[in-house]
Amino acid sequence: MEAMIDVQNLRKTFGSFVAVSDITFKLNRGEVLGFLGPNGAGKSTAMKMITGFLTPSGGKVVVNGHDVTEEPLKVKSAIGYLPEGAPAYGDMTPKSFLEFIAEIRGFSGDEKRKRVQEAAAKTHLEAVFHKPIETLSKGFKRRVGLAQAILHDPEILVLDEPTDGLDPNQKHEVRALLKEMAKDKAIVISTHILEEVDAVCTRAIIISQGKILFDGSPGELEAMAPERNAVMLTLEGADAGSATSKLERLASVKNVITHKQGDDVRYHIVPKDGKSIIKDIAHLAKDENWTVDEMHVEPVRLDEVFRMVTTGGESVKEVRT
Repeated sequence: MEAMIDVQNLRKTFGSFVAVSDITFKLNRGEVLGFLGPNGAGKSTAMKMITGFLTPSGGKVVVNGHDVTEEPLKVKSAIGYLPEGAPAYGDMTPKSFLEFIAEIRGFSGDEKRKRVQEAAAKTHLEAVFHKPIETLSKGFKRRVGLAQAILHDPEILVLDEPTDGLDPNQKHEVRALLKEMAKDKAIVISTHILEEVDAVCTRAIIISQGKILFDGSPGELEAMAPERNAVMLTLEGADAGSATSKLERLASVKNVITHKQGDDVRYHIVPKDGKSIIKDIAHLAKDENWTVDEMHVEPVRLDEVFRMVTTGGESVKEVRT
């Protein structure tokens, strides 16, 4: 199966500054790729080269079988692109702006009206449809930008911070839309919001200083967390020292951190090698007749994994080749 996006040894320099260095990856239909990295990592520069808005200094990008540098118009027709900042003409309304985009895309008459109405409905722009874009909130401006990206129903979406400036309800709506569209498209989402990876993406790439440091599934990213499968246990009136020593004697436990909360004691229990330990702890609590107020596996904190990967806190093995 031919990849929808095929990036080969992509490189971009500005004088002596290397913005993107030898990036290689492929994206297939049905995949939603989270393109992650700290500010200045090269995410937006890479996306501009993929969409043909910036000429590479080296390497090659093939989109839907078309080389970006040799057939830029064919590439642009296949892509819906939401650039950084969602630029638009401020004196236009969302209605007039989307009609303008529809005409550029080659639509007219009833088809133009249908495309504009569908894009506006999917991004919930009805309430501001006739207001000047310059008067809209950052979130609505973002949705106008998303509407123009999906208006022509492209096979490929390249979206730079699609939920930036949106409130929680708006984020939920946009994420639901992306998951629905992902069934028959290839989607690239540049983001620094790590919850976006869990919510939408089937795959994640982390870049820093223009280089890929991780390429794999969100599950594989979570598996790199140094304290994955850690358990939080709260015991009522337990002797902290006695309980701690018994927990630490479990073969599956790496270490235990104790917090006193009134008459209760909370234990943060870290497993060895990230293995599941909740059953071992439950059996111990039953054998010791502890009164358990709370026990749960703590969620993985992707921000800690992100810092570990991007700051070189631990060596990172690339999952995909």
